[in-house]
Formats: sequence, structure tokens, C-alpha cells
Amino acid sequence: MYQPHCGLGMEEHLVRNFLEIKLVDINKLVDLNNFRTAPQLSNWQGKKLLEELEVNIFNANWITIGIMATSDIKAIEALQSISNKYPSIKFGNLGSLHADGCVFLKANQKTSNVFVRSENGLGEGILITCQYDEGAKESNTYGPLPLDFFT
Repeated sequence: MYQPHCGLGMEEHLVRNFLEIKLVDINKLVDLNNFRTAPQLSNWQGKKLLEELEVNIFNANWITIGIMATSDIKAIEALQSISNKYPSIKFGNLGSLHADGCVFLKANQKTSNVFVRSENGLGEGILITCQYDEGAKESNTYGPLPLDFFT
């Protein structure tokens, strides 16, 4: 258990301690389900989560990707990092995408469609949904993962 803190200037310590506790608690993809914003991950956690995620991605028929970011540029960069890591996941016409302020980007591997819209009040991170042909399996969404997770 942690010792309670109070007083001016303690906010930074409280946030740091909170993040340290959460780092310990993230061992599986399901552990991310309660986060609005992607948590900071250690290298070990990132590798472990990536191994689990890749099993799901490679067994899916296709994936959809949702990216919550503070700008369209950051969202597009995160999407491109996925395409760079997995050559079979490609999207076109990214140069024509634009939205002001905080954004939600939605990409569909099956159709190659990508849309971006301005949206306030979102967290930040990547959501991956593994999709299956009709009746095969139920789709599952994983994340939020940090925007630099696939770099």
C-alpha cells in the first residue's frame, strides 16, 4: 500500500506513483480494458502485449483500427507505424485526410477505407479490433495502446 500524500506540489508525485502502480498491473491485453487513455508501458510490457496481440491479429480475417490523438498528423503517423510493421496492412490516400484539433481516425483493413473526424473528450491511443468472417468468431477490441506502440 502507498502512503497518502497531501499539500501543494504533491500532484506530480501522486501522478507518478499512480502510473508506477499501473505499470505493474498491465500483463495482458485485457488489463487495458479500463483505460480511456493508453498507459505508459515498460519495454517488457510492450513486448509481452505485442506477442499476445499478434496472435490475435494473425488469426483474424481482417482488423479495424481506431486511433485517438491530439492531431490528425499524430493519428496518421500511428496508422503508418502499423502499416510499416505489417506489410499486409496497407491504407491509401492518407495525404487527403484532415481534421482540426483532437481526432478519431478509423481504418478498415478489408476495405482500405480511412476516415478522420474532429472529436473532443477522447483519450489518446490505438484500438485494434480483430474481425472475423460472419459467424466464425465474435470480434474483439484491444487497447488503448500507446501511439508509438508499433514503432
